[in-house]
Amino acid sequence: MTELSDLEARVARLEARAEIGELVTRYAIACDEHDMPHLESLFTEDAVFDSPNGLMRASGRAEVIEMFCKVLSIRGPGYHWTHDHIIRFDRGSDTAASGLLFSHAETTPGGTHSLAAMKYDDEYRVEGGRWRFARRSISFLYYVPATEYAGALNQVDRVVAGDRRLAADYPESLAAWQEFEARYVTETEGRP
Repeated sequence: MTELSDLEARVARLEARAEIGELVTRYAIACDEHDMPHLESLFTEDAVFDSPNGLMRASGRAEVIEMFCKVLSIRGPGYHWTHDHIIRFDRGSDTAASGLLFSHAETTPGGTHSLAAMKYDDEYRVEGGRWRFARRSISFLYYVPATEYAGALNQVDRVVAGDRRLAADYPESLAAWQEFEARYVTETEGRP
């Protein structure tokens, strides 16, 4: 590889990172503005959207958008913002990547002001000349009414969906967390 082509490849990779970074921001904006045509344009034709707790599951762009229409129809104003974002490009490919994105949201499901912390496990792919979501899996640290936020992290069932309470998707389910707990947290010390 010549020095120029190596430089061109590195610049192309930086441009791809920037486009993927904008993709996750555009997703947050589209959700907050209930802009379904914009949201639809962010997913590949064969996209998958899911969550470990099973609350969200859809395959194919049309089904993903149908799922979002149902979710957003019970929600008024909301505000999503993104934080740390790790992007890994598939070896040998300029058109496929994966990522991990941390995020928070303020939402109003059923008129209840709620707070959420989540992470997205993503797969990105170029389709139609643009980076899009090929797969998006959302995991919740918590999703609770704002009135419950103060004590939420001290509960295991800190994902509230209507009248249901579900266990958080992480960190308790992670092997590293469980190993740490077994090794360093004694039953007598425990946690509140």
